[in-house]
Amino acid sequence: MSQGLDLAVIGSGGAAMAAAIRATALGKSVVMIERGIFGGTCVNTGCVPSKALIAAAEARHTAADTARFPGIATTAGPVDMAALIAGTHDLVESLRSEKYLNVAESYGWQRIQGQARFAGTPDAPVIEVGDATIEAEHYLIATGANPVIPPAFEGVAYLTSTTAMEVTEVPESLLVIGGGYVALEQAQLFARLGSTVTVLVRSTLASKEEPEVGMALLEVFADDGIRVVRRATVSEVEQADDQVTVTATITGGTQQFRAAKVLVATGRRPNTDGLNLEAVQVKTGENNEVVVSDGLQSSNPRIWAAGDVTGHREFVYVAAHHGAMVADNIFTDAGRRVDYRHLPRVTFTSPAVGAAGTTEAELLAAGTRYDCRVLPLKHVPRAVVNRDTRGFIKLVADAGTGRIHGITAVAKDAGEIAAAAVYILDAAMTVDQVAGSWAPYLTMAEGIKIAAQSFSADMSRLSCCAS
Repeated sequence: MSQGLDLAVIGSGGAAMAAAIRATALGKSVVMIERGIFGGTCVNTGCVPSKALIAAAEARHTAADTARFPGIATTAGPVDMAALIAGTHDLVESLRSEKYLNVAESYGWQRIQGQARFAGTPDAPVIEVGDATIEAEHYLIATGANPVIPPAFEGVAYLTSTTAMEVTEVPESLLVIGGGYVALEQAQLFARLGSTVTVLVRSTLASKEEPEVGMALLEVFADDGIRVVRRATVSEVEQADDQVTVTATITGGTQQFRAAKVLVATGRRPNTDGLNLEAVQVKTGENNEVVVSDGLQSSNPRIWAAGDVTGHREFVYVAAHHGAMVADNIFTDAGRRVDYRHLPRVTFTSPAVGAAGTTEAELLAAGTRYDCRVLPLKHVPRAVVNRDTRGFIKLVADAGTGRIHGITAVAKDAGEIAAAAVYILDAAMTVDQVAGSWAPYLTMAEGIKIAAQSFSADMSRLSCCAS
């Protein structure tokens, strides 16, 4: 039995690593338990490989876009998917070694491979891993989440966001089920690699963001040759030889869709199965998530949870924030609490979606009087010289004080706009303050200032170099 430990961490992803690093820096003893590949989702099967492939797909798309800049002739040939995937694997292995394995070794905490399972009593919990028993003063569950697969897809050779990163040939045709950020990124990725892509979505694209986002992406996807079928609910899935047939209920009846592959991106479910949480009285929610306080403590005061397993926002930077917060709350009695009011959100389509703060619908639901402006990118000089004015920048502000509550953009480098938005929101800046602030010319972020100016100015009467 391992005894006398300060913290036992189940998982090895962003939340687990951040908690272990912070606890070790505070002089505490840590053990980390991982049942799969060390490093968690982000580096192995999520952020790193997907964004690497998205970048590759955009490079090919740019090469194929011969009409965008006069005088520039380029071509894009077929994709060697096996070579592309092999290169991505090399990148993943390098980052896993450098940023996870080597970091763990440098801090010196113990690592155990195997399935963790709680045992003991609620007052004296322990973890069993095979024949070993681990006893610690505190425990952190950081086991992440996995894709949810609807029952209709049982028995079908479907792809998920994980297995799609392993295909060695570009599918001739692809059905994507879902309209969230994973579905959007994967649909455009494969379309730009050469697949004929159809997206089936129950409501609309990016339904949790401002409605203008979904409309802008419909235009972008149409330009990329991606067909989007909205208000489609999958009722039946069949596979015959090398083709998948999906029957969906849509407005006016049912319709069948056929493709070589189908990718299911309908959400994720926290990984708590097999942890035996009931034995130590840790409550879980309807989606299998560990129920936590705003300080990330579970119903058992010695057991905490962080990252996707909590059912909170599924971003690796949220997981890392969670992990460090848990260590501070346990070992320094910091009393830190999660606050998502100004959380940035990015979807890595091209153009990208970036947002921070509150949406117009959320302010309306809260009964807050607000004012908003939607600035088309044709008014942003950077977009004009890029010769791509698809998209917008939207500001939502308090109708009385002018304080900005939310910023959303569909644009190239919209993630950088979202980062700038966080600072604006944290500083409680008003529309007038942003409109009168410095902004470097010919940057996309300058669009935030121009959007703020549009609250009081006629955009047609502004000079691009004298705003």
